[in-house]
Amino acid sequence: MPTFGPKGAGKTTVGLVLARGGWRLLANDRVFVKPSEAGVRVLPWPSAAAVELGLLDALGLYEPVAERVTAGEALHPTQEQVVTDALLNGSRTPIRNAKGRELKAQFHPHQLVDWLGLDLATEGRGARLLFPSIRPEATPAVLVDDRTLAEGDFFNAKTEDRYPDVFELLPVCPDKDAQRVAARLAELPRHSLVLSHDTDTTAALLTKVTA
Repeated sequence: MPTFGPKGAGKTTVGLVLARGGWRLLANDRVFVKPSEAGVRVLPWPSAAAVELGLLDALGLYEPVAERVTAGEALHPTQEQVVTDALLNGSRTPIRNAKGRELKAQFHPHQLVDWLGLDLATEGRGARLLFPSIRPEATPAVLVDDRTLAEGDFFNAKTEDRYPDVFELLPVCPDKDAQRVAARLAELPRHSLVLSHDTDTTAALLTKVTA
């Protein structure tokens, strides 16, 4: 279930809520998407999984993570020390850097299984596109709009500063390849959603949309 949107839109919320509801999580932040005869193949991007402290709290996962950190276990080395300090001190308040970007807990993929109890997938197939937006006090609902894929929903080595192409996996002709992928993805059903901080009602809406 590919999910698109800018930072803070709710992509991680969608992934974790669905995973808690029995779906297998493929990746949290970035994925490889490849057109195939069967549709669109989606493969995980090798990176840490970044999760907001508030979302961990809302899903009832903050305490188990904080207990492991307090016991001396370590999260991914890309995690900022201030986030580790917050977990040690029991703080759930969002932490932002000088540029306003929220600093998050950074999990190794295996910790999503061992610490959070989620099931992981090794590959998937695109069935529909989700475009979420978070409005804390809103009632989760499907929006009536014409949101489609945009250039910002894809990335390349020139624009992405967090995930360098160390495995040299980006295509030789990225523009042409992105156009093929975008065209295939555009054939899938799509839904724009407003989600809230009420994880139960958010989960109910996502279950209905993805049924």
